[in-house]
Amino acid sequence: MKAATEGRGMNREDLEGELEKLHGTSFAWAVGCCRRDREEAEDVLQETYLKILDGRARFAGSSSFKTFLFGVIRRTAAEHRRRTWLRRLRIAAFSRSAFMPVPPAGLEARLSRLPDALWKLAKRQREVLELVFGHEMTIAEAAHAMGISLGSARVHYERGKKRLRRELDAEQP
Repeated sequence: MKAATEGRGMNREDLEGELEKLHGTSFAWAVGCCRRDREEAEDVLQETYLKILDGRARFAGSSSFKTFLFGVIRRTAAEHRRRTWLRRLRIAAFSRSAFMPVPPAGLEARLSRLPDALWKLAKRQREVLELVFGHEMTIAEAAHAMGISLGSARVHYERGKKRLRRELDAEQP
């Protein structure tokens, strides 16, 4: 493991310490990347930690460790969704419901208005707003974590804020 991290001066203990320090916010981001499925988020986060600790995902230092970690979580969640989709394709008969993401039962009753309004946003708009407001990242850090350009992140950020305002205004009694 030392060879995988010595370029940045981070040994396994340093990595474990950073992962432990960021675990709470990492889990929250993983839940968001996994469509609010806590069990899937646990699997994704465990796989993310393994990727980092065994050197498959290496911190190059071009961003903060938190930004790097959130990017790895996002990509791992996408890989997890693809694997799940392929598994369903092999096992289940072809049907539209097998491929459409379904929000958990009772989602609207359990969540406050803001999370409901966020759910209605486009995926990238929701992700950039969640990273900037929920995880205190800059737009540039969010762009890096999402693997998109800064300009694209700024557009998603502005459009997301406008649509979120409209959604919240429309829901007022």
